[in-house]
Amino acid sequence: MARFGSEKIRGHGIPEAIEAILFGKSRMLPKVAILKSLSSGIVIGSGGPFGAEGPIIMTGGALGSLIAQCIDVTAAERKTLLVAGVAAGMTAVFGTPVAAVLLEVELLLFEWRPRSFLPVALACAVAGFARAAAFGTDALFPLQTQPAHMVSLLSRLVAGLLSGALASGLSAALYRLEDLFHKLPVHWMWWPAIGAVFVGTGGYLEPRALGVGYDVIGDLLHQHIAIQVALAILAVKAIIWVVALASGTSSGVLAPLLMLGAGLGTVLGVILPGHDAALWPLVCMAATLGATLGATLTAIVFAFGLTHDANALLPLLAATLVAHGFATVVMKCSIMTEKIARRGYHIYREYGVDPLERHHVDEVMTRDVQTIDAATPLSEVLAKHFGPQQTHRAYPVLRDGVLVGMLDRASLGTLIAASTVQEAGVSIGDALQRQQSGAPAFAVPGEPCRLAATRLAVHELERLPVVASKESMKLVGIVSRSDLVKPARALRRGASAGKVLRVSADAGGVEEALSAGGRNQRGTLGRRAFPRARASSLTLPQEQRKCLVSR
Repeated sequence: MARFGSEKIRGHGIPEAIEAILFGKSRMLPKVAILKSLSSGIVIGSGGPFGAEGPIIMTGGALGSLIAQCIDVTAAERKTLLVAGVAAGMTAVFGTPVAAVLLEVELLLFEWRPRSFLPVALACAVAGFARAAAFGTDALFPLQTQPAHMVSLLSRLVAGLLSGALASGLSAALYRLEDLFHKLPVHWMWWPAIGAVFVGTGGYLEPRALGVGYDVIGDLLHQHIAIQVALAILAVKAIIWVVALASGTSSGVLAPLLMLGAGLGTVLGVILPGHDAALWPLVCMAATLGATLGATLTAIVFAFGLTHDANALLPLLAATLVAHGFATVVMKCSIMTEKIARRGYHIYREYGVDPLERHHVDEVMTRDVQTIDAATPLSEVLAKHFGPQQTHRAYPVLRDGVLVGMLDRASLGTLIAASTVQEAGVSIGDALQRQQSGAPAFAVPGEPCRLAATRLAVHELERLPVVASKESMKLVGIVSRSDLVKPARALRRGASAGKVLRVSADAGGVEEALSAGGRNQRGTLGRRAFPRARASSLTLPQEQRKCLVSR
């Protein structure tokens, strides 16, 4: 199916969904939805160590994309429909609508805006009500643990570290094996067959490692599996899942990660002190999932939605955050983004408020503007403003203080060459009005810098005149592309504020210090100058060192 149908059905499919959202304008082919469901059904039905959520989620996303392609919508709206289908599919499988919404926000939407958040949340709500009507409202793995105590905090931190190590190890092993598969002297069509040999061998040694494993997850959470069996399931499941996924077998990742995390927690439950042993499978399950996917909040809420165990929320929070921190330090990419990164795309997962959205145009614009009177003849404009003494690249053209347009050298050349302005003494204002098809592009002082930057990009301009209002068109300033860099520069300064290099001439050395604010009386040096300054301070006499600091 992958060889003659579509390669996009290989693997668990979420990297392909991310790639379609970011780089494919959220377009997915109809055959992907059909082939993904068929191939995953064959894999899972034959004992593949994967979860049923993979094909359902992928199919939901494909259906959302197909609906969007049948109607006239923008790329952003098409992305929203695709993600809504994915979230609804996850809700239908696990009955966790809130976790599904958080997963899309942390993993697929790449924004937090009402235009996308509200439709996705609504789709999850509809899917949640439909699932409740068909299967009831009970938790998939109902569980009740004892309230957490302070004495078990250290144990939660240990569990989080080990879960993060498990997640990092699984991700590293997956892509290491994938590299080995690429070195095989056979077509990739045969890789899943090779992976199936390992799956079958593992299933022969430990049959419970095969299939979706939801029953095994429930037994692990309720302590119905002996420690020796849990160890065997953990080892065999990890090996066959990584090998099968690296071979490109169509699959899902959520259920295997839940089983592996629960298996780790079962093993740790007899070792870690300070709490009910039934808590650790749940804690490690959520921590492993969150660290592997890079979706911490999703993992916490997901574990609560699967069990409805409110007493476990605090341990889940502590362990999952520790696991996420460990994985963030150890892994450059998550299991979801590594494949995309290897294709040459950069996925930036850290969110922050755009500095251009936080500042208005009047905060960065230039108020003292050199202008051209609209009554000035073309020849005089060329000689006075665009001759050898030219000081600016473009000038606003005004008539009684009202903006007529912007003039640069290229537009002036066009006006001079146009047949309609060959008459002697034609003013620059009249020439501009004849040439312009509509009102000139402009900015107003109270709008965000982001709007001005967008307008510059759309009209392919380098600067915009700033007018008091659309009605008056009175010029109050000008904003350029270099002006729009100021908010980011200020944010950069604020982020690094207080980190200075203090030069101590009396001690004869250079030391890095944290200052609450302001410059040291002896001066500061940038980081790049630090090694050179340090070497100088070790060799120069006292007076020369003081001279260096003074400079």
